[in-house]
Amino acid sequence: MGKLDFIYQRKSVRSFQATSIPAEDLRQILAAATQAPSGKNLQNWHFVVVRNGHKIAEITKIVEDKNAQMAAFLTEEKARSFRGLLPYYTVFRGAPVLVLAYGGPYPASDLQGCAEPRVVEAAKTSQLARPGIQNVAAAMENLLLAAAALGYGGCWMTGPTFAAKEISACLGFAKEDYQLLAVTPLGVPATALGSPPRKELEEVVTFID
Repeated sequence: MGKLDFIYQRKSVRSFQATSIPAEDLRQILAAATQAPSGKNLQNWHFVVVRNGHKIAEITKIVEDKNAQMAAFLTEEKARSFRGLLPYYTVFRGAPVLVLAYGGPYPASDLQGCAEPRVVEAAKTSQLARPGIQNVAAAMENLLLAAAALGYGGCWMTGPTFAAKEISACLGFAKEDYQLLAVTPLGVPATALGSPPRKELEEVVTFID
């Protein structure tokens, strides 16, 4: 087995067996997530792990209801598209575990607060990198790679976050200045999955020697 095979084992899994995940495996997966790099070593992530099937069903219903509510305010074409995405927003409904990734504050750049136009422009550019969110994204990737290495599957999702407020209320979770950024179901894949096509390296990589 190649040293990097664990990366290629990760797939986006959207259907799961009913098999539960042992607590020790979950702890290993979450511990791997917390080993991700983070700017200024802030580790501004918090994971909420839901193993209660009834609670996962409640969250599914919350996303369905919020989808319908929001669609009512859209044009017919956009509403049709938004409603059409609902099955993708709720693929966690049959998973034995749902992990919700929250992100906390990240200090503003030292460039903030200066009126000099060149500094204002540089500050605006630096904020586009969203370093606080990148920290949580790195942890999510670690989590999914660890899950795949242990024989489980997940699916990185941000779609359900349009119902973040209602989901957090359902969970009874509140941490000051933390917001829901992503979710992933976890479980044993129901079927074997292939790999979707990837762009050629020449299209996405520039070498400068």
